[in-house]
Amino acid sequence: MQKMPVLFIGHGSPMNAIEENRFSAQWKQLPTRIPRPQAILSISAHWFTSGTKVTDSSAPKMIYDMYGFPDELYQVAYNAPGSPHFAAVTKELLKDRVQLDNTWGLDHGSWSVLRHIYPHADVPVFQLSVDRLASAKTHYEIGRKLRTLREQGVLILGSGNIVHNLARVTWDMDGGYHWAEEFDLYIKNRILKRNLEDVIHFERAGTSSAFAFSTLDHFAPLLYILGASDENDTVSVFNDSCVLGALSMTSYLFG
Repeated sequence: MQKMPVLFIGHGSPMNAIEENRFSAQWKQLPTRIPRPQAILSISAHWFTSGTKVTDSSAPKMIYDMYGFPDELYQVAYNAPGSPHFAAVTKELLKDRVQLDNTWGLDHGSWSVLRHIYPHADVPVFQLSVDRLASAKTHYEIGRKLRTLREQGVLILGSGNIVHNLARVTWDMDGGYHWAEEFDLYIKNRILKRNLEDVIHFERAGTSSAFAFSTLDHFAPLLYILGASDENDTVSVFNDSCVLGALSMTSYLFG
């Protein structure tokens, strides 16, 4: 079986789920760049829990975890099957660190992106939560434990944003504030040089790191993906930009 790549996507505004724009256009092209997966493990910023959880439902429910958007967004249905088999494999890989939990399903960190990549919802999807109690290093180490899923045909998808500061979002701004661009570039340069310790210790970026985010929820999915990547992976950067002043859409494909 062909080894699957790993993927981090900056998902940005929930409106990207229903808009045709330069970001969703890149998502639509991903199936031409990667093998078709047996299943997708989505690590979404929007399932932020105490401890690590994984869904093993055969039919995960839709989670509409966003507020104040047009009704059209709440009508989106992405009825992908789940993957009890690979959820069990994931639980075995992570041992006592993970618990099965089907109180959640597919949140917009997953379906807003996947409905563009696999619009027919015909690839099984299961979610792993981001542990709010874990350090950046621990997120990375969990990703390392998930690496072997790649050899079993599982696409590991991290969905978040490298810069995510909603308190400083400016809705009519095209690019990013200086600090947002600076932090995004810092992370990109370290990833391309495989200097992952400087990504794990993101505070080394200096002042910009203090503005980039206030909690790890949106940054942590990148750390899982870096852990699941390896030194032989080629790195492709796409959607390389900041928007609304304080969001980064920059995304990475490893493999």
